[in-house]
Amino acid sequence: MATPMTPTRTRTTTLRAIKSTRVVQPNGVGPAVVLIDGGVITGVVPEAPAGLDQGAVVDVGLLVVSPGLVDCHVHLNEPGRTEWEGFETGTRAAAAGGVTTVVDMPLNSTPVTTTRAALDAKLASAGGRCFVDVGFWGGVVPGNALDLPGLADGGVLGCKAFLVHSGIDDFPNATERDLAEAMPVLRDHGLPLLAHAELDLGVDVPEAARDSAATATSPRSYRRYLESRPPAWEDEAIKLLVGLCRRTRCAVHIVHLSSASSLDTLRQARDEGLPITVETCPHYLCLDAESIPDGATLFKCAPPIRGRANREALWAGLFDGVIDFIITDHSPCTPALKLPDTGDFEHAWGGIASLQLGLPNVWTAARRRGASLTQLAGWLSTRPAAFAGLGHRKGRIAPGFDADLVVWDPDAAFVPAPGDLFSRHQVSPYLGAALTGRVRQTLVRGISVFDGTGHPAGPVGRSLLKRGLP
Repeated sequence: MATPMTPTRTRTTTLRAIKSTRVVQPNGVGPAVVLIDGGVITGVVPEAPAGLDQGAVVDVGLLVVSPGLVDCHVHLNEPGRTEWEGFETGTRAAAAGGVTTVVDMPLNSTPVTTTRAALDAKLASAGGRCFVDVGFWGGVVPGNALDLPGLADGGVLGCKAFLVHSGIDDFPNATERDLAEAMPVLRDHGLPLLAHAELDLGVDVPEAARDSAATATSPRSYRRYLESRPPAWEDEAIKLLVGLCRRTRCAVHIVHLSSASSLDTLRQARDEGLPITVETCPHYLCLDAESIPDGATLFKCAPPIRGRANREALWAGLFDGVIDFIITDHSPCTPALKLPDTGDFEHAWGGIASLQLGLPNVWTAARRRGASLTQLAGWLSTRPAAFAGLGHRKGRIAPGFDADLVVWDPDAAFVPAPGDLFSRHQVSPYLGAALTGRVRQTLVRGISVFDGTGHPAGPVGRSLLKRGLP
């Protein structure tokens, strides 16, 4: 069910039709008119019907009309850590980035979303503050298997676990035993397990390298941080999750894949018919370890950004379909938590803030590799919507789907500057980057929630509860 978030300060204008020479549909890109009634797409036709008032048709010319992005990995942090980010600022940024649906992670809010009461508190905090539609993930932590049915009944779209310390003590990591207890419960309620796939195996530095310059000792060293979380941490965690998936038949989703050396394991699991899906992030596809300066803690995340060869292997996995889709893993914090004065990678908060810039980041890198607008829509809209249980109403430009649309210029070059972001803090490694692809308008259910400069409709977003429901 979709629960309205009572809007305030609204000025809603619902479009009846939008016309473009480049409308991205499931079967390709071409000229079309998208007809809208009651917030739903009623038709996609070559020309506006004769009976339709031409004043109701907005012609955007050569601008691309794509399905609104579905970012199903976002940390909005409210209630409890709203000074990091909140529903209002986070969803403003989403709208400005062409994102029409986000799914909020169960941390880093306080309380974490591991009980029905915590979910209810989060829903209350979201009321009247969201500029786009919002779904919610629950959490799996040691000892909360009995809480999972309540979370399912409350409408979470799935539940997430960490296999390594999450970064906050109130969301402890789950052990293999914890997961084996929780996964049948999730399976029986039709929910996937989302997993941060790292196991703390320690760091085995080869003896020949221990005294060499390759192993840096300064906490400002990015090389040191990268080596502290080697690919083996991910690879072994994913093997464990594949085994648990095989044993329980609970759907498993690998969040923010960083290690390309796990692609063969994941490909084999798919070939076996196991219900496993995979996401990766713009920072793993657009950045590389070799380009990160020491002390540049804006780039710190977990798993870490790895080398160029690894990056190109991730792109190959995306084009091959082993990786299903791309999300931002928007994980903001206050500027002070990035420790800009010391540049200490060991103690700085790990997370990349990028919700507003996901589309241009991915498009800038993808078009250089020959990706099409149709492929882009699959990676950013259609497949994440399907994974989140929203694929019957989100992520496509087709009759019967919500009129969630992004109008954008794929050829517009720009450089995001401090002050451009609608997030709570101007903290992102992408400030100053040369990007291509500017959002001109974002529509949620036919309502203009971003017009290129601001948010005219106000917070008209709805909460999206339970998979597959209208």
